[in-house]
Amino acid sequence: MHSTMQEMAATAARLVVEDGLDYASAKRRAQKLLGLPTRAGLPDNQQVESEVRAHIALYHGKTQPGELAALRQLASRWMQRLARFRPHLAGTVWNGTATRRDDIHLQLFCDDPKSAEFELLGQGIHFQTGSSLGVHGRKVDVLSFSSPCPELGEPVGIHLSIHDHDDLRGALKPAADGQPRRGDLAALALLAGKESTT
Repeated sequence: MHSTMQEMAATAARLVVEDGLDYASAKRRAQKLLGLPTRAGLPDNQQVESEVRAHIALYHGKTQPGELAALRQLASRWMQRLARFRPHLAGTVWNGTATRRDDIHLQLFCDDPKSAEFELLGQGIHFQTGSSLGVHGRKVDVLSFSSPCPELGEPVGIHLSIHDHDDLRGALKPAADGQPRRGDLAALALLAGKESTT
């Protein structure tokens, strides 16, 4: 990797881990912090993720595994509560780079997109509505709220991306590196089991 690109990826990784920025924001901020012109290229997400893993190993090796386990336990509880919407975990909690600063991102695949909102209202959950790009690059609704995380002793942000049931087709294709981008409850349990034995 070109040294400037590597420096940008390392700076972005620090911002992701220490400040909780998403990859896109962290790359733009890193570019600005390093005084690089906006026309300069940005590292790709794989480069940043590699630097995130290196940063975590160097500075958070003792605390991050426990924080990740706590976030995955909370994600698992919410996946069970929302099981009828075929929840899949994505993002840093799925790929193993999350710290206590990260939120949980669940992707729901619903027969009726409004049904998830009704479910949350029925459970007495107050949420905010936003939007983001979904698994196939189309804009989808996102329901966001906080949930207590007893293991961390603080609330954690939960974001539910609402997809049509048919969007699940093709959503489970692996990323360019061959790794899955998301997983259901069974895949999460399998993943956590594998990591606990390594």
